Amino acid sequence: MPQAELSSPPTPPASPSLVRALGRWDLTAIGVNQVIGGSVFIVPATLAASLGGGWSWIAFVAAGVVSLLIGLCFAEASSRFQGTGGSYLHTREAFGRFAGFEVGWMMWVTRVTAWASVINGLADALGYYWPDLRAGALRMTIITGVIVAITALNVRGIRQSAWVVNALTVGKLAPLVLFVLLGLPHISFAALGPAAPLDWSQLGASALILIFAYGGYEVVPVPAGEAKDPVRAMPFAMVGTILISGAVMIAVQIVSVGTFPGLAASKTPLADAALIFMGAGGALMLTAGAVVSMSGNNVGQSLSGSRNLFALAEQGDLPGWFGHVHPRFRTPDYAIAFTSALALALALSGSFAELARVSAISRLVVYAGTCAAVLAFRRRSGRAPFTIPLGAVVPVAALVVSIGIVFLASAAQRQAGLIAL
Repeated sequence: MPQAELSSPPTPPASPSLVRALGRWDLTAIGVNQVIGGSVFIVPATLAASLGGGWSWIAFVAAGVVSLLIGLCFAEASSRFQGTGGSYLHTREAFGRFAGFEVGWMMWVTRVTAWASVINGLADALGYYWPDLRAGALRMTIITGVIVAITALNVRGIRQSAWVVNALTVGKLAPLVLFVLLGLPHISFAALGPAAPLDWSQLGASALILIFAYGGYEVVPVPAGEAKDPVRAMPFAMVGTILISGAVMIAVQIVSVGTFPGLAASKTPLADAALIFMGAGGALMLTAGAVVSMSGNNVGQSLSGSRNLFALAEQGDLPGWFGHVHPRFRTPDYAIAFTSALALALALSGSFAELARVSAISRLVVYAGTCAAVLAFRRRSGRAPFTIPLGAVVPVAALVVSIGIVFLASAAQRQAGLIAL
């Protein structure tokens, strides 16, 4: 009687993994959605108050140039990687686990504080027509409801989140473009001229607000583990994000300064400016645009922030619990829930301006990590698939600016950043 064949033990099912579903325009939309979030509807007034209207649009142009320098460093570094993590992976590979962890952690702090600040701005925007939303239980209910809804959406899947982000990105750009086109004929060019010279305290306060206003492009390489062709898509999306966002925000600031004399004192600057040259319908359109924009930004904050935690867990720098992937939806569900819970706590306890400055300080740590990593990779590995021209000029300039802005911050702002670190 022949011996029965031994059956081999069953192979354990593989752990679920993330899905590569994002193209270059999806990534660009994620980036634009993060940069043009709540800040473009609020910062025009904040900058006009701290710098004066004439200097504020010039500061936007200067910040756009600085952001492009830093963004090019992200584009070069990201072309070397295909996994989830962005600046965290860049710094970890270049300088080791401790430096990588600190940058990865600050990336997550950036996302959580930025999300909390923008959702406060969302409540303020709705308060233009519904003043009760600017304080009290109703405001808390709206903030909580939005965060819970976004959490559920992001758990459901990356493709669904990307569709929502794409739609909301188009929805936010349309009213801003109309605001600029219809406002240009009404500009008073005398209002665009700089007034008195600036001092260091003004520059320090405004630099952090501008870093916050332009911030968000650093999220583009974070979901690389869910991108179809990250090596080529990341540089395209990074540069495209900054060029599109910068052009829109500079034009918005020019129109705001040139058409609205009371800009510095406004809580809803774009809606108030639109009321002057577009009437009540224009104010309604910009209020709706602010709500759409900030909602889209909140979706993106949840998407990218949770991937920061997932990447840290994936590399063994946080407990494996944060790296759990939902078996059906294949999303980092535990990381999404944890990020959302902390964002909710911060949103209910802080204001837009306070959280924006903490977010800006933490961003500068992230920027410095990737800019320095570019120089380290060039010495170690030579040219990247995407290499910035002009040798070391761009990464050195970007690194100097990233570090220098920290010293323009106040002692209290630096302390807040140090506590987060």
